[in-house]
Amino acid sequence: MLSPLTLLLLAPFLVVRVVAHGALASYIINGEEYIGYQPYAPPADQATIARPFPGIDPIRDPLSENLSCNNDGGPVGDGGKQLSAPIHPGDVITGVYGLWLHPFGPALVYMARCPGACVDSNSRDLKWFKIKEEGLIDGSIVYGNWGNGVVSKTGMYNATIPSYLEAGEYLIRHELISLHAIENGPQIYVECAQLKVVPREGESGQGRLPPSRYMVSFPGAYRSSDPGLNVNPFAPGGDEILTYDIPGPAVWDGKDEETYGEALSALSNW
Repeated sequence: MLSPLTLLLLAPFLVVRVVAHGALASYIINGEEYIGYQPYAPPADQATIARPFPGIDPIRDPLSENLSCNNDGGPVGDGGKQLSAPIHPGDVITGVYGLWLHPFGPALVYMARCPGACVDSNSRDLKWFKIKEEGLIDGSIVYGNWGNGVVSKTGMYNATIPSYLEAGEYLIRHELISLHAIENGPQIYVECAQLKVVPREGESGQGRLPPSRYMVSFPGAYRSSDPGLNVNPFAPGGDEILTYDIPGPAVWDGKDEETYGEALSALSNW
């Protein structure tokens, strides 16, 4: 057992280690920074919007039971305090990674509506919808720009809460899939945080949720055979491959396309 003094002396190095290899150090919403979970510090006295996770090691199995939030699905326990950050539809949330060293692979952001208070919700039981994705942005799979590359260059990743999203409590799930060592399988890095989507002043908060075709479960959204989880950027001919299939569902932009399409049809026949 390490003494409290030893833990105190090691803490800065442990934080750097986490930031360098696949964990969100903090979140920024409307200029306010929310510190992320520190997996190498005791849960006690940690007050954070982030869900807990055990360490910096990636998930390699796309069917892992821990794929939703890199844990058993529950909130911070053992004396910690699980918080939820307020955010409006249309606001930007910035995930701050600091140093991220893997430029190959997609960056994805999902959300899930909690049926009540998120602190009482298990992430494995929720239905998730994707609000942002960036795979191969341009160029080839070996020389081009990737979603992971955005994070390795800036240390951050932004996502916009859908403008039409219904008010309520949500989990947000940031995911980086690294393909740099694909011979041993993809490296999947996931962290979640709790949000409380609140309407702006003068708005009702009666927004929308995605149609069922956008909803997925974790595990269940990915298969080991998904093409996007089996790309080797360094394979012969990689400089000639200019496309990439991002795993998971389509991005929901906040518009209920079924209702929207029916409205347009009705107007055209009016």
